[in-house]
Amino acid sequence: MSLQPQQPIPPVPDDTARIARAACGTRSPYLILRDRLGNLFTNADFADLYPKRGQPAYAPWRLALVTVLQFREGLSDRQAAEAVRARIDWKYLLALDLTDPGFDRSVLCEFRGRLLDNKAVDRLLACVLDVAREDGLLKARGRQRTDSTHVLAAIRTLNRLELVGETLRAALNAIAVAAPDWLRALSRLPNVLRQRPEPEFAGRHARLPACLR
Repeated sequence: MSLQPQQPIPPVPDDTARIARAACGTRSPYLILRDRLGNLFTNADFADLYPKRGQPAYAPWRLALVTVLQFREGLSDRQAAEAVRARIDWKYLLALDLTDPGFDRSVLCEFRGRLLDNKAVDRLLACVLDVAREDGLLKARGRQRTDSTHVLAAIRTLNRLELVGETLRAALNAIAVAAPDWLRALSRLPNVLRQRPEPEFAGRHARLPACLR
């Protein structure tokens, strides 16, 4: 993938803006973020992470923004890619048409890999702080947390949990085909996993994939 010359960051499409405001209202945090701060990232912020030749890459400013949203909402790559396709407030923040199909979830993993390989994990936070400072949200002598590595680490953990869940799902599907009688008999046995989890456990693992809960 290469970062070839791209068009300037576009404004929010009219249809996306109209429907987003009607559906989400004026108090949606993502609409407020876009309206107040504009673009948090630009393609130039990540130009050094891409070669000059090759197939054009998906706009890195959008991938950076999705990575931030992904961490905020505790989403795996699959869930984040689906949010880009389906959620109007995300499309508004990303300046996408309502019919935009988004991208494959593997693109997010590749983008994080570029940040890690080039020791650029702090760049997301630096860009956000620069925009916030220009808008007057950060002032001199203030104290702010400046460690962004936990963002990438948390997303990696979520994706590993999702991979475990998908592996279990695939294994059960294979067993259902190869030994349906055995699986049917096993499903009738008492199973502690069917019991209602303790509140502490449920709260601690609320973000696990559905097949792991």
